Amino acid sequence: MQIKELAAATGVDAETIRFYEKEGLLPQPARLANGYRNYAPAHLERLSFVRHCRALDIPLADVRSLLGALDAPQEACADVNNLIDDQLSRLRARLISMMALEKQLLQLRSACSGEHAHQSCGILNELVAAAHGEACLCHGGKSG
Repeated sequence: MQIKELAAATGVDAETIRFYEKEGLLPQPARLANGYRNYAPAHLERLSFVRHCRALDIPLADVRSLLGALDAPQEACADVNNLIDDQLSRLRARLISMMALEKQLLQLRSACSGEHAHQSCGILNELVAAAHGEACLCHGGKSG
């Protein structure tokens, strides 16, 4: 199959497929006489695996490790377990961060009822004050 067919079958755009080839995540396909790439069913399976890993937000370096484990089925899977445990840790840290962000946004949202003109909007005032405070921090906490 050609790259456009592989892209359509997996939902991965052609540029990303070429990138994965350059990164060694996909083997180079055979070339037809006209120079077009000719992908085999194995490419479809491997690309589907990579796509699923990426949908789980697994970094490319870890996807590469998982592909290595897939290519060496006789090896113990402790490294695979550790990789997924690390991904879970990263996910949990992001969840904590996202909950803190939600709390900040809820506090910000409570600063305005939506009944005032923009110049007296509590949300805008809070954002300006926070931006000013950050700008001041860049100069050792002093303005100007």
